[in-house]
Amino acid sequence: MKRELYALFAGGLFGVGLFISGMTETDKVQGWLDVFGQWDPTLAFVMGGAIIPMFFAWRYTNNRQPVLGGDFPAKPDPKVGRNLIIGSTLFGMGWGLAGLCPGPSIASLSYGGWPHWLFFAAMISGMIFAPRFRERLDSMVPAE
Repeated sequence: MKRELYALFAGGLFGVGLFISGMTETDKVQGWLDVFGQWDPTLAFVMGGAIIPMFFAWRYTNNRQPVLGGDFPAKPDPKVGRNLIIGSTLFGMGWGLAGLCPGPSIASLSYGGWPHWLFFAAMISGMIFAPRFRERLDSMVPAE
């Protein structure tokens, strides 16, 4: 139960951070992506606020166990491969078209109206069908 309470607190803190930083506002996100138009660089602070602490967190977790049990997630593969390029391209296209990514889309469900629910349903559908699509893609192309 203690672990779930900390997870609830962390998720709520994350959601509040997304809301305060403007990540739940589609105009703010699309302004960040509009490099050749009216570019809004303020979301760089949000990204820095995520990347810098995570850099130190990964270093701190070396050979340690989580205080609340379980295991830390494995470090991501630093290799840039076909799946990373295809997946990040599709993610970026969806992010640019809708102005939302998974975390902010969940945080904005309570006030965003039906378009946010539609985005959320499409995102969940993509998460369900993506592994099948990847299996099919992997079977068509030889392993790297």
